[in-house]
Amino acid sequence: MKHHDHENCGCNLTPQHVDMARRRLLAGAAASSVAAVAGASANAATPEARSLYADPADPGLPQIDMDVVPGRTALVVTDPQIDFLSEDGVTWGVVGESVTEQGTVDNIERLFAAAKSAGMPVFISPHYYYPHDHKWHFEGTLEKTMHSIGMFDRPGPLDLTDFDGSGADWMPQYKKYIEDGDTVICSPHKVYSPAQNDLNLQLRKRGIDKVILAGMSANLCTQAHLYELLELGYEVAVVRDATAGAKVPEGDGYLAAIINFRMVANGVWWTDDAVTRIARGA
Repeated sequence: MKHHDHENCGCNLTPQHVDMARRRLLAGAAASSVAAVAGASANAATPEARSLYADPADPGLPQIDMDVVPGRTALVVTDPQIDFLSEDGVTWGVVGESVTEQGTVDNIERLFAAAKSAGMPVFISPHYYYPHDHKWHFEGTLEKTMHSIGMFDRPGPLDLTDFDGSGADWMPQYKKYIEDGDTVICSPHKVYSPAQNDLNLQLRKRGIDKVILAGMSANLCTQAHLYELLELGYEVAVVRDATAGAKVPEGDGYLAAIINFRMVANGVWWTDDAVTRIARGA
């Protein structure tokens, strides 16, 4: 795996931000372990995180929900990759605290296991950057950051040199689900939403109109996928503790996402609830 010079890359992920996040992680609950999933002792969201991001006791908006219908419902996971979810990933310094608080790594795996057990279709919307993507003439703030730190980098669309174990690769514990020959791995999205990949086509060709959405990162790719899918006419339920967000001086990305999920999604579920619904809908 490549190592990047965060201090000199011109991005926002400074060594100070990385060190601060790591200290908070070490001072808080024990760091997340790679546990087995559904039915085993996985790391769920911590009580502190559940309290910090709790839903309002007296909601001011209508409470909407989504039914799981066999043959019409799929699990969609955004960016289940090392650069977002592993301590070895280039973003761990800013997302690691949230990933750990939410139990995100294990919760995503529980969703994979539940969907596979129920025969529910699974779709992956990955994020890759190739050398030609680094020649764009303009970028947004986080585009510049991702390109500067070599996030999701690959040598080319047809070149898997050094891919295994790189930041662009799947988290190791997810490979048995993603590489089983049944999971649909879509073409890469390039900024945040699936507007530039074939996720919509792949879902429609399978008769899917309901999506259970999880993955990284909460207020970026996951939220952008939510908005795009809603605009395309899908019902979408987001699994709130199977995602996470960056915590930076500009704000808490996870909190921003949760607020928006509550306002626009057709359902906002915990992993425990999602796993139960998937099993019942089999």
